[in-house]
Amino acid sequence: MRVSELATKADVTAETVRHYTRLGLIHAERDPNNGYQLYDHVALQRLNFIRQASELGFSLKQIEEIFHQSDSGDSPCPMVRDLLQKKVPETRLKIAQLQAHLIKMENALAAWESMPNGAPDGHSICCLIEDWEETK
Repeated sequence: MRVSELATKADVTAETVRHYTRLGLIHAERDPNNGYQLYDHVALQRLNFIRQASELGFSLKQIEEIFHQSDSGDSPCPMVRDLLQKKVPETRLKIAQLQAHLIKMENALAAWESMPNGAPDGHSICCLIEDWEETK
């Protein structure tokens, strides 16, 4: 398969295929007649794996480590479980931080409803932000 065909089958862009090839996550052979990169079913399998692992929150570096273990004949499953067990509380923390941030944004919008628009006067950039203080 050429880059575009692999990209279509994996539901990614051709640039994504090229990027993962440069990173060494997928491999291609060169067609001796025209120099095109040709991919096999293993590349498609790995692309699908990368997409699934990414959706679970694994970084490309972590996916590379998973491939390395698997390619070495070792099961990456224990490492995958450990990584995900660490990611769950980290994700919960990020969600809590985002929820707190959203509340701050909503409070600002509510406070700004009653404030007039100000014009820059050389001393002020935007009075909404400058005069806003979060109530605790």
